[in-house]
Amino acid sequence: MTDGPPGDDRVVVALDVGGTGMKCALVRPDGSVLHAERHPTDAGRGPDAVVATVLAVAEGLADRARAAGSTPVACGVAVPGVVDETAGVAVWSANVGFRDVPLRDLVGARLGLPAALGHDVRVGGIAEARLGAGRDARHVLFVAIGTGIAAAHVVAGSAAVGAHGAAGEIGHILVRPDGPRCGCGRPGCLEAVSSASAVARRYAELAGSTASAAEVAGRAAAGEELAGRVWREAVEALADGLATGQALYDVDTMVIGGGLARAGGQLLDPLRAALRERMTFHREPRLVAAALGDEAGCLGAALLALDSLERR
Repeated sequence: MTDGPPGDDRVVVALDVGGTGMKCALVRPDGSVLHAERHPTDAGRGPDAVVATVLAVAEGLADRARAAGSTPVACGVAVPGVVDETAGVAVWSANVGFRDVPLRDLVGARLGLPAALGHDVRVGGIAEARLGAGRDARHVLFVAIGTGIAAAHVVAGSAAVGAHGAAGEIGHILVRPDGPRCGCGRPGCLEAVSSASAVARRYAELAGSTASAAEVAGRAAAGEELAGRVWREAVEALADGLATGQALYDVDTMVIGGGLARAGGQLLDPLRAALRERMTFHREPRLVAAALGDEAGCLGAALLALDSLERR
């Protein structure tokens, strides 16, 4: 972001739209948050209803900014799925139900402001690279590990989008050809082995009882043999995926975010060791935990919107 003059009253309306909830904020040009709020998405109501909620929340935030004496100058929206950032279209999102929704133009028309639309993980990566754990590196790979696994390759603060808006799908690198079937339909994807949902699913298969990924991590740390086995399997597969990522992108820093990263050193310490074992002529990247938590999507959406202003 570009800082304004002293007393700068500009803010960006930022929304990070997920299948369950929306994280929303008014963000200053220096990346600080003036106001934050959350709203349910209620994706089950259908995409039209979700769009209506997005527009109403964005308009409410802009009105709130003006009432507080601030000047909204743009709006940034982040959504999951396949996003055509150039056209401003949410091409497809299973979580939210979007299919070919021209969300950027709808938001811009409703607010009367320039708007930008981005992919949730890519904008999270931009925020971590500029404001968070990767801010001292030029080449950053942000990897979000939650229900699924996705990544953003950020160079000098900008994330690669890809020819079809689908860059960064590291979760669909093949790591275990004979492994469990992924949601994409192919067996053995990284996401099917190392995501939080995969860890919980694998433990349930072997133990005959349910546990979340966090609980599996805790049981592994406490010395439970079965939990330790499941955790090691996930870490080893994740190291294979990250080694492939390093071969492709040659980054300075890998920032690990998402729910599984809350395991902290229990994940990062063995992951660093496993990744180091896989390095040959490639430089070992610095492996760090994300710093911005679930604020990254909102902050990144704001960054994307301000970037679009600067290009005008």
